[in-house]
Amino acid sequence: MALAVKLEVFEGPLDLLLHLIDKNKVDIYDIPIVEITEQYLEYIKELEKSDMNVMSEFLLMAATLLDIKCKMLLPKEVGEDGEEEDPRAELVQKLLEYKMYKYMSFELKDRQLDAEKNYYKKPTLPEEVLAYQPPIDMEELFQGINLQKLHEIFQATLKRREDKIDPIRSQFGKIEKDEINMDEKLAFIQNYIRSHRQFSFRKLLEKSNNKMEIVITFLTILEMMKLGQITIVQENLFDDIMITSNELVALG
Repeated sequence: MALAVKLEVFEGPLDLLLHLIDKNKVDIYDIPIVEITEQYLEYIKELEKSDMNVMSEFLLMAATLLDIKCKMLLPKEVGEDGEEEDPRAELVQKLLEYKMYKYMSFELKDRQLDAEKNYYKKPTLPEEVLAYQPPIDMEELFQGINLQKLHEIFQATLKRREDKIDPIRSQFGKIEKDEINMDEKLAFIQNYIRSHRQFSFRKLLEKSNNKMEIVITFLTILEMMKLGQITIVQENLFDDIMITSNELVALG
């Protein structure tokens, strides 16, 4: 019996088999394999010019139907429990599972369509309503609280504050940045050299007010010595360092 169908109607070979079973109004548990196989093969002829990837799935099912058809013609096999085995059992199980998943997909699709019909309005409450806070019931808040309980809460709060204190870092002093005017310090050193001509390095360092000024004084003296503006002499180890201004260099 010829059967005219279109490929796009079916999602796969199981879908086609279910269609044929419904069309012929047969029991899925008692599939007339001969009739269904013939109709299935008629459909295969319509796929000869279709995509081979799709065609291969239908050909595999066709081979399965032919195999079942052959087994139906042979004497039935008997299982370990002594009952005759039905060659269609595995195919029936696959069809039932596919049918269940297919109907579940229809149900989910219907729920999706129903959900799309629901609309929600965002809350548009006045600001004074959103900002409202119910008054505090002091009696309820302090219910069961006495002086002993308040003392315990106070001690627990102090304990938490003490636990947050780093026992090492809390002993550190405050680090402050020394503000120094570099131009003024350099001008002072040059004027000092110009006015004294020869002097003790220790005396010059005594004019510094902090460590940063000492460092700047030391670096300035090294730079002036490098440029040949001054001469540094130390007679013996640990003796005072004497600085002499070179007469050939015009300072300032």
